[in-house]
Amino acid sequence: MPYASLSEVDLLDRLHAGDQAALAELFARHRDKLRRMVQVRMDQRLNGRVAASDVLQEAYIDALKRYPHFFDKPNQNFFGWLRLVVGQRLADLHREHVLAKRRDVRQEKPMNVPVNPGTSACLAAILVAGLTSPSGVADRNEQYLKLEAALDELDEVDREVLALRHFEELSNTDTASVLGIQPAAASKRYVRALTRLKQILEGVA
Repeated sequence: MPYASLSEVDLLDRLHAGDQAALAELFARHRDKLRRMVQVRMDQRLNGRVAASDVLQEAYIDALKRYPHFFDKPNQNFFGWLRLVVGQRLADLHREHVLAKRRDVRQEKPMNVPVNPGTSACLAAILVAGLTSPSGVADRNEQYLKLEAALDELDEVDREVLALRHFEELSNTDTASVLGIQPAAASKRYVRALTRLKQILEGVA
C-alpha cells in the first residue's frame, strides 16, 4: 500500500518498527505547518543567511536520529514532537549564526532584537514589517520596542495561542494539542489575545 494512503497511526506503527520511509511521509505531511513555524520564529537578522527549507532539512536529519525517543512517551503528539525537533534546530542555528564572532549578524541589523528571540520579539518584528506607515529606522525600532513590550504583557499561554493561530496559522485543534490544553480553552484564549492584539496595533499605528 502506498505510504500516501496510510493513516498517521499506521505510519507511526511502521516507524516504530524501524521503517524510516514512514518518517519521510509523516514529515512531508506536516512540512507546510513546520515551514510557517520557522518563518514566524526565525530571528529577523538571519534573513538571507538561513532559509526555512535549510532549517527543515537539518531538522529532518535530527528527527531520523531521534525518532526512537518519540516512542518512549506513548501519549505524545507526533506533530508536537516534530515542532520540538525543529525548534531545537532553529535555536542551534540562532546560536551558530548570531553568536559566532566571525559572522556578527548584530552589526548588520540595527533593530534591537535579542540574541535568541522569544515569541514577543518574533511577533513584534513581523508586525513592524507589516506596518504600512512610512517611517525611518529609528521610528520603526521604537515601534518594535513598543510592540514587544505590549506583547510581553500578555499571558504567556495567550501569547503562544496568538502565535500559533494567527501567525503560524494552525488549527484550533493543533494549537490545543501543541500547548496541552483543551480546544475550548484554546479558542477562548485566541479570541482574548486577538482582541488585545488589535488594541496593541491601534496604539502604535
